[in-house]
Amino acid sequence: MSPYPIAVIVGSLRRDSFNRKLASAIVKLAPPEFSFKQVQIGDLPLYNQDDDANQAESVKRLKAEIAAAKGLLFVTAEYNRSIPGVLKNAIDHASRPYGQSAWVGKPAGVLGASVGAIGTSMAQQHLRNVLAYLDVPTLGQPEAFIHAKDGLFDEAGNIGADSRKFLQDWMDHYVAWVKKHST
Repeated sequence: MSPYPIAVIVGSLRRDSFNRKLASAIVKLAPPEFSFKQVQIGDLPLYNQDDDANQAESVKRLKAEIAAAKGLLFVTAEYNRSIPGVLKNAIDHASRPYGQSAWVGKPAGVLGASVGAIGTSMAQQHLRNVLAYLDVPTLGQPEAFIHAKDGLFDEAGNIGADSRKFLQDWMDHYVAWVKKHST
């Protein structure tokens, strides 16, 4: 097991999601002592507080995967200038019941890609607001609002040459953040 297991939460369920591709590609820029696991959020039921005392197995799995991680990596799409409902649903599930949040104290990085020129800036800001409430120390700089365009990924699915330096710098800052804040 690596010293720094990271839970990757992709805020999109689409099979060909730019953000799923970004999540798979950016982790290759991390040092070998970091390992990454994309956690599944598409099978979670809609959050209902009535279920807090008897959480679904998929919710228990999500909370266990987050608890086992030393850090979090959120790679999210932007829907209607905010975070996708599936991501908010996962965040709500793992934060409940009240006082039993799996998120508390886990250092996080936030980035996302979109075909729009401003990337996922609004979704990232909304996500940062939610994470602040949940006591998740979140990397503030550098921000990464990725414009998904030709060349972002190479033929092998890696980060393309034009974006590699910027995203390597982001990953280096993220790695330092996790090392500084992980328990």
